Amino acid sequence: MRKIKFTKGGIYHVFNRGVEKRDIFRTDADRWRFIQGLYLFNDKENSANLLWEIENEKGGLNFRTLKDFMEREHREWKPLVKIMADCLMPNHYHLILEEIEENGISSFMHKIGTGYTGYFNKKHERVGSLFQGTFKAVPIDKDLYLQYLLIYLNVVNPGELAEPNLKENGVKDINTIMKFAEDYPWSTHQEYLGKRNSIIIDRGILANFFPEPAKYQQFAKDILSTRKFNAVNHLFLE
Repeated sequence: MRKIKFTKGGIYHVFNRGVEKRDIFRTDADRWRFIQGLYLFNDKENSANLLWEIENEKGGLNFRTLKDFMEREHREWKPLVKIMADCLMPNHYHLILEEIEENGISSFMHKIGTGYTGYFNKKHERVGSLFQGTFKAVPIDKDLYLQYLLIYLNVVNPGELAEPNLKENGVKDINTIMKFAEDYPWSTHQEYLGKRNSIIIDRGILANFFPEPAKYQQFAKDILSTRKFNAVNHLFLE
């Protein structure tokens, strides 16, 4: 039984990884499928078949075809959560979510987990659980922790692909890590830099902390240089 109780207006770090730490994303197509699910399943209505409907009509999906479909259908969207940030790594994912409907996070994450597991198992010809148990969630109770966590997701986590020991040893070259994070398409770093406008992201209170991309970028550099990202280790449980 989950120890925490989600509350409307609460902000949470939500994450999970593959069973036995196995990869949950093998291809870019897998990553796109997960991201599309973040958008399509964030609805009070049962949207489990909507992705198949759009794919059958449009073929390959991207945010443009999704947006065009929704505008044409005049579909009323009733989001369950506010997706403030995301990051996809080979064997795990991170999300920063604000609950905006009662039971919103639980409902949303159930649809994400079930939908993506079904897709992944069918595509890669496997059976059984994909994720290591139910998703993990930790409340974020301080604004500063929220800001630090955003930099962890958007910069530090991808940056470990370039410098595997950066968390333990510190960053060798901040500019290299910043450039790597900027080029990494599977986090929301580009949204906060103002270089991409995702239809799934609502920055919420983070927009007040980082009203301009330059302020966000400087904050990220400061966090890397001071290693303050370690201040949010308690938000990871493991």
